[in-house]
Amino acid sequence: MRPFTTAAQMRPIPRSSRFANGGVSFWFRDIGLPERRPSLPGAADYDVCVVGAGYTGLWTAYYLKKAQPDLRVAVVEREFAGFGASGRNGGWLSAEFSGSRERYAQSHGKSSMIALQRVMMETVNEVVSVTEAEGVDADLVRGGMRLVATNAAQQERLTAEIEYLQEWGYWPDDIHLLAHDHEPRLSVAGAVASAHSPHAARVHPAKLVTGLARVVAGLGVDIFEDTAVEEIRPRRGAARPAVVTGHGTVTADHVVRATEGFTSALRGQRREWIPMRSSMIVTEPVPAELWEKIGWEGREVLGDAAHAYVYAQRTADDRIAIGGRGVPHRPGAGQDGSTPPQEIADLWRALTRMFPDVADVPVEHAWSGLLGVPRDWCPSVHMDTGSGLGWAGGYAGSGVAAANLAGRTLRDLVLGRRTELTRLPWVGHQVRGWEPEPLRWAGTRVVHGLYRTADRRESRTEDKGHTSRLAGIATRIARR
Repeated sequence: MRPFTTAAQMRPIPRSSRFANGGVSFWFRDIGLPERRPSLPGAADYDVCVVGAGYTGLWTAYYLKKAQPDLRVAVVEREFAGFGASGRNGGWLSAEFSGSRERYAQSHGKSSMIALQRVMMETVNEVVSVTEAEGVDADLVRGGMRLVATNAAQQERLTAEIEYLQEWGYWPDDIHLLAHDHEPRLSVAGAVASAHSPHAARVHPAKLVTGLARVVAGLGVDIFEDTAVEEIRPRRGAARPAVVTGHGTVTADHVVRATEGFTSALRGQRREWIPMRSSMIVTEPVPAELWEKIGWEGREVLGDAAHAYVYAQRTADDRIAIGGRGVPHRPGAGQDGSTPPQEIADLWRALTRMFPDVADVPVEHAWSGLLGVPRDWCPSVHMDTGSGLGWAGGYAGSGVAAANLAGRTLRDLVLGRRTELTRLPWVGHQVRGWEPEPLRWAGTRVVHGLYRTADRRESRTEDKGHTSRLAGIATRIARR
């Protein structure tokens, strides 16, 4: 990313008369902000208290109540259900898994990591089945995932990635390169290669999270919104685990932390996961004559093979929503969801490189959200029986499906069951915390800049069709 974006660089971007920057997301603008549920009325006692009403927290509550209806479960949320990454993401329900396969294999063996990948594929089916069974209309279309390469270095990397994944749980039918005349057609300008995986679906993030919250509340789970959590306390002697809020303290046999990008705001968790910003823009509806040129009839989710990759979808009302990883979240910065102008410009340039025909279609909304990134970029699920505290998260951008798997796994851990899910290698995975500020912010910003520069060098073929050495330096610094 360029360090500065001038007014001249911003001027070509067409903006709708309804353009907005910030708020929660376009997804909530589309359906309207939900009516807030009541806050915690005072001190309370439950069997399980979940902190955070995003996908992870809600799926955990859902599966606990389905497994044991008499269980007393509460979900405590600082804002409203879906306020965080669950209501702001790109709507990719996919089997992608962000963690290092080698790291998990070191502790559990390669076969265990392959089992985790196969379960992630099944998780896409699980989310589809549950939303259908529970009557949650989330604009879900199972069109699969399309990945494109737009230069020689990306093509080399995409081919190598497919070969790598096929050693770690993907069979040829699960991901493969496509012929140029593949149907359904999706015309991305400059594409020199593309790959397809059937294990993905497009989803409307806000419809999914609000529908899930409605179902969970209907099962008898108490969801308390506008209730900020100050501290999570472990079991101490006879004192049970507790969730301390400004409205009172909730005691429970088990407390599950499901706070993802907001984890560092909790007392004692500042260096646990770094909050990383992802940003998105969405266009006005694209005219039908342009869709004739683009194709995209299959409604696949779409990504590229760049280091600073983008992710996109064709929405139910025929817009293009596209997002990408922004600079690290600056310590102390606000949470208004706005996107810096340079990130809007970068996303618009990515959009028009892929689809030049939409260059005149106005951008209607830009927004950002925080995701949680562990020091080794490996997500985890954990329940400590001694302290009574558990957590799940650190999905590093691949959380829509992983949160469902985490919820089912936490159900088994809370209920003391030993199952195939509790034996997966991300269960109990722990890593040291991030470096203190401002070191972690500065370091992640350097990594971000190196990846961006590597992409520019590759697009200009300065690296003769091979992955830029700068990307390798960035990966070593990030310890990914």
